[in-house]
Amino acid sequence: MIHGPGNKGNLNLLYSVAKKGIPWPLGVYENARSFCSVDNISYVVEQLIIRDNIESGIYHVGDDEPISTNELIELISESVGKKPRIWKLPKGLINAMAATGEALHLPLNKQRLQKLTENYVVSNRKIKSALGIEKMPVSVRHGMKRTLESFR
Repeated sequence: MIHGPGNKGNLNLLYSVAKKGIPWPLGVYENARSFCSVDNISYVVEQLIIRDNIESGIYHVGDDEPISTNELIELISESVGKKPRIWKLPKGLINAMAATGEALHLPLNKQRLQKLTENYVVSNRKIKSALGIEKMPVSVRHGMKRTLESFR
């Protein structure tokens, strides 16, 4: 997911939930997700424009480290000055709620549960190698804090 100041979409929804102090009920799931700061994308695009020695190909651009949804909730809570409220409800209960949501057409269903809890990690090793760098200019935490500050 690309993020930066003025971001629109699911990150904003998660921000509003955490800002209101609504508990995150899926804390039992430890997932990992790749994010990409718009600053890192800008850096890569600039390098591709000004350099003529980058081999053509398919590259994944992303922040160096993935973060979990629980870590994201913690960052959001920190940015709004609240204590993170992460509930670790039993997976069996959550699965039953998702099955009920499926039958009753509620917001939490099996498909949405999978999307909220699955891993999605990409490697940026190839682009960093092509650029001759060891790490991207902006860390995932710094970039995410900058994005979250823009939501105020």
